[in-house]
Amino acid sequence: MSKKYFITGISTEVGKTIASAIVTEALEADYWKPVQAGDLEFSDTHKVQNLTSNSTSVFHSNAFALNTPMSPHAAAEIDKIQIRLDQIIEPKTQNDLVIEGAGGLLVPLNDTDTILDIIKPGYKVIVVSRHYLGSINHTLLTVNLLKEKGFDVAIIFSGDEHPTTEEIIEKMTQVPVLGRINDEPYFDQNVIKEYAAKFKTVL
Repeated sequence: MSKKYFITGISTEVGKTIASAIVTEALEADYWKPVQAGDLEFSDTHKVQNLTSNSTSVFHSNAFALNTPMSPHAAAEIDKIQIRLDQIIEPKTQNDLVIEGAGGLLVPLNDTDTILDIIKPGYKVIVVSRHYLGSINHTLLTVNLLKEKGFDVAIIFSGDEHPTTEEIIEKMTQVPVLGRINDEPYFDQNVIKEYAAKFKTVL
């Protein structure tokens, strides 16, 4: 039976899109970014598509493609639309599906809903955590909220290794760590493929 993987981050710019490309390539899964805000010419869907090289993955259209690179609720206001949960419809596929969030879990979509409300029961949630001052707090808040909601959670560390940070996160969250994505000089299809081979065994 196909699985759904929701990839979220502890903040913005922590490496969600690279992680999404690696998981998509590892599983030869389909990919879907429900809400894209800004960079429509070179969106996260384009980036993941360019970084993956298998011939199985299908890249599904955003439910909402907003013009301004800011929080979706505000970007939608500029575009004079309202993001409604009932219009965020998971694409139908027999394949595994990788779903990439926008920013962190509590990024607002409108006055009442957040990214967290897109995550359905049965999704496996992968939290991308990157070390910076405050990242332990952000990681624990994110993971604990997901656990409270009953989700199956795992962590991928992104960026240079920071042992004291990672050890305390692992101890305090008690969730599996799938691995690390280092700060590489660049990411291309070959680098993604190498990471995909490593992650394939743990996904």
